[in-house]
Amino acid sequence: MLSRIADSLFWLHRYMERADGMLRLLKTSYILSFDKVQASGITWEPALKIFTTLSPEEIEVLKQNDTAVLQYILTDTKNLNSLKVIVTKARENARGVQDQITKEVWEQVNHLYHLINHHALAEKLSGPDAIVIIDTLINSSDQFLGITDSTMPRGQGWNYMNLGKFVERCLLTVEFTNVFFKKVNHDFTNEQDILYWRSLLLALSGYELHLKNSSNLNHNCNVAQQVLFDKNFPRSLYYSLDRAQKYLRDITESNPVEGISPLSRAFGRLHSSVKFSDLALVAETGLEPFLKQVRKELNEFSAMLGQIYFSYA
Repeated sequence: MLSRIADSLFWLHRYMERADGMLRLLKTSYILSFDKVQASGITWEPALKIFTTLSPEEIEVLKQNDTAVLQYILTDTKNLNSLKVIVTKARENARGVQDQITKEVWEQVNHLYHLINHHALAEKLSGPDAIVIIDTLINSSDQFLGITDSTMPRGQGWNYMNLGKFVERCLLTVEFTNVFFKKVNHDFTNEQDILYWRSLLLALSGYELHLKNSSNLNHNCNVAQQVLFDKNFPRSLYYSLDRAQKYLRDITESNPVEGISPLSRAFGRLHSSVKFSDLALVAETGLEPFLKQVRKELNEFSAMLGQIYFSYA
């Protein structure tokens, strides 16, 4: 497979996964913005910190205006991480590899592109239809994932797409966890009730699972255990790294090139550092340094992958 094709497939799914994570966090933030109790003390702040480059002062001003936040994160091209920009990049990658993806996958990416570029979208975000717009976009994202899973052949293209997907999911989980735990100084003993953690769990589609499997005590530890180390939770760091390693192994076995040994070792060290860790060890070394190290190693791995397989200079 040409490096250009592999690069586009990898980034197509990375951008689509980022869009999906953004939309889920926005829906959670929008719904909780109507919560008069405001138990979590945060609504739009996490989304603005993760998906914009605004200063703390700019975030403080913008987060008071629901419509302005939605328009800036979803449709404003001045925000280089807005949904419009992300989906446009995903479509550009998909258009360049139409012979490598199914017609259904291309059509779904194109459909989401036209949804986010609809001329009346920004105006609708200012009214009561805002939640309908967000749900429509989430449904389109869900359809992309389902269509891709059910129509794409399991070859090299599939492996590159899914490696991109799970690398991006790892980074999103790290960013979400870091932002929400920062409010409690990354301290497992600074106990908060379930209302505080509801935002994070809903954004990761793990709230119902948490209620089923966790006790009403030690919420901080229970939430951290789920989002970091639960091997059955599809958005946990453990699960996402495990799947990424699987697709990396498939890529290196089917396309062995010079430099794959250090690449595999680098990812293997990261995977092992999470797989064989636990909350006690993380608490000892510090949650924030742990998350920052994971983020750093993921970004270094992505850069190394680009140099080896995508011919980046």
